[in-house]
Amino acid sequence: MNPDHIVLPEITRTDVGTVLVSLWRVDTPERQRAAVDATIAEWKLAPWPDAFRSLNCFVSLDGESVLNYAQWTDDDAHREFVRTRRPTLVRGIDEAVPGIERPGLVRYRLRTSGTAADRPEGEVIAVFVLASDGFEHAERLVAEAQARLGTPPDLLPGLRAAHFHTSTDGSRVLIYEEWADERSAATSPHHGPGTPTSNLYQLRRSLSRHHL
Repeated sequence: MNPDHIVLPEITRTDVGTVLVSLWRVDTPERQRAAVDATIAEWKLAPWPDAFRSLNCFVSLDGESVLNYAQWTDDDAHREFVRTRRPTLVRGIDEAVPGIERPGLVRYRLRTSGTAADRPEGEVIAVFVLASDGFEHAERLVAEAQARLGTPPDLLPGLRAAHFHTSTDGSRVLIYEEWADERSAATSPHHGPGTPTSNLYQLRRSLSRHHL
């Protein structure tokens, strides 16, 4: 396994079967940092499940939320973890940072990706979630989003990578964009006029297991 580090997740790693995304509302930058630090500390207290691949804790640039992006080999293994071990982990986090609002976890599959290999790793992540009316509609949304962002080597200026996910129930599409900096990220075509930048994030801390 890798120690605690700050390296953007390898979204396309081949040993991942499911992606788990959860947004926490914490309200202040101080509580963002405390929530992430408590999460990492709790994960370090016990051995990782065999199916665990990575946990990546992002903080929003507006200082109000934490986005958790986790990679596992399969859903069944994660559900067993939720049943047996997650309550203790969450209790430790909530004791350190009371009052975290958790709207809920969403299970995704990575649908497709595009990466400009000749560009340096980005500093800011933009995450957009689109409502979908089933899997066919989700496929159309992904295709439309790809058309707006471009495909390698012709991704938009400042954009290093775009990763498209669909939820396991077909109700959502998640677009994960890796940008050079905040200014570049704000130009994403998925930011409509007047859209707040609450969906811009930087990686705060992460844990990951080496490829097998």
